[in-house]
Amino acid sequence: MARRLPSRRRPAKPEPGVHEKVREKAHGKLREQTGVRQNAPAAPELPELDRLIHERIRLGIVSALATNDSLSFNDLKRVLKTTDGNLSVHARKLEEAQYISCVKFFEGRVPRTEYRLTASGRRALAEYLDQMEEWIRVTREE
Repeated sequence: MARRLPSRRRPAKPEPGVHEKVREKAHGKLREQTGVRQNAPAAPELPELDRLIHERIRLGIVSALATNDSLSFNDLKRVLKTTDGNLSVHARKLEEAQYISCVKFFEGRVPRTEYRLTASGRRALAEYLDQMEEWIRVTREE
């Protein structure tokens, strides 16, 4: 006697709106339990940070160059305590955004790479610092 296999059909969908009603009821109970009001005051608007500078190594590069006329690759690597590959990838991103400039040359037979902060990089850093100061101000007010 052959055994009948279970059907692979999907169960019938519930009528439209059922999930929303169940979800709203659950959220209502959760609000009652936690004491969260539906009309709670909105969180303060915070400025959007420059994601290009916000990354730790890139912020370190831009900050170090803001306080120096120029720095060599090895100087930046030593200051930031990072690897050659990590530094070169982050420096390239900043260079593509025109936040820093890169000059490669030979000193005798030794290749050197020098980085400088551009005017647009200096403006981007100033704007980033203003945004961070706003975050700090809003955080301290609460």
